[in-house]
Amino acid sequence: MAFARACSVALVGVEGVVVEVQADLEPGVAAFTLVGLPDKSLVESRDRVRAAVVNSGAEWPQKKLTVGLSPASVPKSGSGFDLAVACAVLGAAERIDAGAIADLVLIGELGLDGRVRPVRGVLPAVLAAAEAGYRQVVVPEQTAGEASLVPGVSVLGVRSLRQLIAVLTDEPVPDEPREPALGRPDPMLAGLMVPGAGVGTGLATGVGAGAGERDGHRPDLADVAGQAAARTALEVAAAGGHHLLLQGPPGAGKTMLAERLPALLPPLTQQESLEVTAVHSVAGMLPPGQPLVRTPPYCAPHHSATMQSLVGGGNGLPRPGAVSLAHRGVLFLDEAPEFSGRALDALRQPLESGHVVVARSAGVVRLPARFLMTLAANPCPCGRHTLHGAGCECPPSAIRRYQSRLSGPLLDRVDLRVEVRPVDRADLMGQGGRGESTAAVAARVRDARKRSAARLDGTPWSVNSEVPGHELRTRWRVAPGALAAAERDLERGLLTARGLDRVLRVAWTVADLAGRERPEARDVALALELRTGVARGTAAAAAGAS
Repeated sequence: MAFARACSVALVGVEGVVVEVQADLEPGVAAFTLVGLPDKSLVESRDRVRAAVVNSGAEWPQKKLTVGLSPASVPKSGSGFDLAVACAVLGAAERIDAGAIADLVLIGELGLDGRVRPVRGVLPAVLAAAEAGYRQVVVPEQTAGEASLVPGVSVLGVRSLRQLIAVLTDEPVPDEPREPALGRPDPMLAGLMVPGAGVGTGLATGVGAGAGERDGHRPDLADVAGQAAARTALEVAAAGGHHLLLQGPPGAGKTMLAERLPALLPPLTQQESLEVTAVHSVAGMLPPGQPLVRTPPYCAPHHSATMQSLVGGGNGLPRPGAVSLAHRGVLFLDEAPEFSGRALDALRQPLESGHVVVARSAGVVRLPARFLMTLAANPCPCGRHTLHGAGCECPPSAIRRYQSRLSGPLLDRVDLRVEVRPVDRADLMGQGGRGESTAAVAARVRDARKRSAARLDGTPWSVNSEVPGHELRTRWRVAPGALAAAERDLERGLLTARGLDRVLRVAWTVADLAGRERPEARDVALALELRTGVARGTAAAAAGAS
């Protein structure tokens, strides 16, 4: 009897579990049995591995072969186990040293000709291997840069099984063709991207580039004419991580404002970049040649999106949805009332917790989902309800029904609510002066985030929107008398207890932007206006002062 083992990684959502691939050879009729809860694509690896081994110049053992994937209780899917299975079989057949692969983590799909093809989810797989104590991994050459992002792990990128055999047996490494034919795309990169889920679909248009970027032109906040109050709300949302609702007629600039929000956010930290990259790698939306996402992502699904596409789902184990693709970035829901009510209400849990737990018959998956949500909505089905003399013919019942599609519990989690009014002629023609650029506003946002980070140092929170209300009322107090207006609104029923806490969070963000040590009455007044949508003149004044 001959035995060998190697290691690979099974992904459950964006978390990995190290799997031991064991190969056992016994005398008997030649057969290949694969056990350990494999899915259909993994069962098919028997034929892929056999052809790849033979076409790589190695001899396939003519014995009874059993390959086990342990632990057997963990569901295993995908073709990323091919490389580990092939090496375990060759180790059992004594073609390579079984001891050399015992603690080696191998990830990759094998072509019938022996080439190693890239697979999705390499970064979270290598992260799981590193956390389990493994220090050597072998991945396809195209994903070696992604795997190298994990510190403390030695990464070997190979182009073929033939090359890996040569490395493990100290033989001369054969040269394999690297580049595709002139004018043809590289077919080896096909496994990294999900078909139909590229940049053009609106699901991660901010990966590696600014949201809405076209032909090298990055949208700038200075392109937005007028909209002083909405610009202030955008700045506050970026500085404190507050969710935002933009209401107004069509053509007022709601989408323009939302597309410019990701550029106001600070660059991702190293840890945040790894989190975002892991999600996009698993989802098949990580552009080739860009192993690390450094800018906040921007996800703008169409209003026909289902609940599963928003929060995650699919056959078998759930896949990341739009809320996870927008992790550490912006989720923009244009025409928000047109979304399914069930889909919108499903956002309530990730808005509070920063993650989403999806339960299916195949298992339960926890996916990261800490995003900044921006909603855009028209005032009525035709969009002309708030325009004087525009001829809105929507009956009051239709208007109420349309506006009620955004449920109260969902809106209660939105800190900022701004009415975006039509731009007047003076602002549109530039007579009112050009607004501040994205760079100028982003600099203030960075400074405000530094102030809040210094205040929250040593706590589990990083931005004001995450701080519990109890802490704001007891640990970090506002200036004396600053909450008088908010307390009156609470007594009148205009604010809920949760709403008061959110006003406090926004007030701290406004104070951070202004460079004040703690919120004053004017900061709370602006926070109230942005929270309730009732014009008090403070938003426009703040925009003019900045």
